[in-house]
Amino acid sequence: MSLGSGLAKGLAITLRTMTRRAVTAQYPETQPELPPRSRGVIGLFEENCTVCMLCARECPDWCIYIDSHKETLPAAAPGGRERSRNVLDRFAIDFSLCMYCGICVEVCPFDALFWSPEFEYATTDIRELTHERDTLRAWMWTVPEPPPLDPAGEEPKEIAAARKAAEKQAGSGDAP
Repeated sequence: MSLGSGLAKGLAITLRTMTRRAVTAQYPETQPELPPRSRGVIGLFEENCTVCMLCARECPDWCIYIDSHKETLPAAAPGGRERSRNVLDRFAIDFSLCMYCGICVEVCPFDALFWSPEFEYATTDIRELTHERDTLRAWMWTVPEPPPLDPAGEEPKEIAAARKAAEKQAGSGDAP
């Protein structure tokens, strides 16, 4: 092999590339096709949030802000005791600090946080990148459904238990 063959191959590739027409997707008019599990923003399913604060404590950037108060519930049965529960007042994420690591989504024991593929939330003012729970909730509805279970796989225990309970209840309802 001669010394100039590498140079000739490189120039041939360059000339071939120069003669091809460039294909550029013009972003605002043409939306990009995102991978199914892309990380855009974090959506909040508020009904599942128990204000356990795990997401805020585990966040390495401390960009999650949660405020809550305790509410006392009356006794469910006569002679029972009152219960208290946390009520979510504020849930906000400062996306100017967030590094999109996903730790908050992973540590949430109640599946209240999800990755949404939304990515169009740019602004000219950095103070507007702190999104409150109403915006996070709106992003929740853009979260894609999880992939279907493997048809050859074992049925999850929770679904099997719920199915058996429903069959048992339907069977007892049919009896005279």
